[in-house]
Amino acid sequence: MKKNRSSIKSRTRSSLNKFFVEGRHETGDVVTLDGSDAHKVVNVLRMGGGDTIEVIDSAAQHFKASLRIDGRSVHAALETSIERTASTLPRVTIAQGVPKGQKMDFVVEKLTELGAAAIVPLQSERTIVSDVSPNKIERWRRLAKSAAQQCGRSDIPEVADPLTFEKMLALFKDYDCVLVPWELAERVPLRERLPDLIANAHDVLVLIGPEGGFSHKEAEAAKEAGAQLISLGSRILRTETAGLVVLAIIGYISGDA
Repeated sequence: MKKNRSSIKSRTRSSLNKFFVEGRHETGDVVTLDGSDAHKVVNVLRMGGGDTIEVIDSAAQHFKASLRIDGRSVHAALETSIERTASTLPRVTIAQGVPKGQKMDFVVEKLTELGAAAIVPLQSERTIVSDVSPNKIERWRRLAKSAAQQCGRSDIPEVADPLTFEKMLALFKDYDCVLVPWELAERVPLRERLPDLIANAHDVLVLIGPEGGFSHKEAEAAKEAGAQLISLGSRILRTETAGLVVLAIIGYISGDA
């Protein structure tokens, strides 16, 4: 039993805490960790000068870095570059119908944990929230960053500015596959249909309706624009659940689980 505990502790120590910084950097640079990251280093992780972390810049470059702490100022000296294996998984963008209340906080956090490449707040016919403030967008971006660090991701999903359903339709051409879960879609199990739909797809877009779902008009417009209407089964899922289900299934089919 002691041997097992030692092995677990060894594996834990070998995993470096990850921090994201703005800009493109190279070995030898010294970067500053912002307020929340500095607080985490000093007060949550109880790290000190000379301790090692992993720093990821805006170009998704990874560095092994040594901490330099002076009072409340926390810096990291980038010592060596860490080579990463290129991912073969599809990049999945979730266009999420904006739900009311604080539900979008949960959605952003969990989509980040499940590997979404980007999250687009979507305004559609039945969206109750008619206006998304810049403060909310910034809050969601902070949540995405925090969730990415917590789950050990090597990147932060982009949280885009809100788009209307009509503007989203115009972007379908930028994706290899567009999926629209709809409660009235033909009920074919995803295990039978999805593998063929996403085969060889590099960029996948998934549109999730708001609390009231997509209207018939929107579903037809999406289909005419090239989207695949899919069924998520016999139960109607909440808007904050549907995107997580689709993303988890795509991850499973693609070999990310």
